[in-house]
Amino acid sequence: MQRLTTSKWLRTLFYIILIVVLVFQTYPMFWVLMSSFKTKQDMAYIAPYAFPSSFYLGNYVTALFESDLIRYFLNSVVVAVGTLVGIVILSAPAAYAISKIRFKQSEKLLSFFLLGMMIPIFACLVPMFQIYNAVGLRNTYLSLILPQIGFSLPMAIYLYTGFMKFVPNSLLEAATIDGANSFQMFSKIMFPMAKNSTITIIIYNFVNIWNEFTYANTFMTKGIMKTLPVGLNDFVGEMGRRDWGGTFAAIVLAILPTLIIYFFLNKNVMEGMAAGAVKD
Repeated sequence: MQRLTTSKWLRTLFYIILIVVLVFQTYPMFWVLMSSFKTKQDMAYIAPYAFPSSFYLGNYVTALFESDLIRYFLNSVVVAVGTLVGIVILSAPAAYAISKIRFKQSEKLLSFFLLGMMIPIFACLVPMFQIYNAVGLRNTYLSLILPQIGFSLPMAIYLYTGFMKFVPNSLLEAATIDGANSFQMFSKIMFPMAKNSTITIIIYNFVNIWNEFTYANTFMTKGIMKTLPVGLNDFVGEMGRRDWGGTFAAIVLAILPTLIIYFFLNKNVMEGMAAGAVKD
């Protein structure tokens, strides 16, 4: 009886802690959303944590039609799609070769790729800036796509390898007997089976790519090439005064793609992170 009571109290304590953590995690987003509906008078005279006096949509009109937010949005989409396609195209075949094509140095090659996780991205900022100036890549999408592909490959290869190495070799041997070559085995068997890992890699990297600021602020000096995080500075007016209503509305619009994608694909993310953890 005492053991059941203790277990009940521990479960209750766990749920209380979970609720507190949930509130701390979700309140900033809720606060930004509510603030995006506030007028300038609400910003000046109502407490920051209070609800708006009315749901004012003028901030969204300002963000969408009185700034270049749509252009910045399109720039972010191009960079995100180009980067994610490059990550998947390069990491999946590399992981397949490491996990299924037998050669002596496969484990060392994987370790070599994983060393890339130890290199801070900011350590390469100045050299890349000099290289981009020399070859004329500044203010191009490639100046953001290339480094983000490079720094994202180690984790992507690691996740793909974690899944592929536990796929039974008998499956590939059967395909070989049926006349399939290595490319067909990868493209028609292995890669489709790694769907959850692919979705996990896409979402994991999408969040970082979508919110990336340092590279975009350094390499994109033309206003027309700005991405969303950099474009939020457009709402700073004279004497450094910021249009907070427009800023909050732009932030809400900027985080919507991430929330929507994760909301619909979170189950695949959990399965992809666990893929290869247990051998069947």
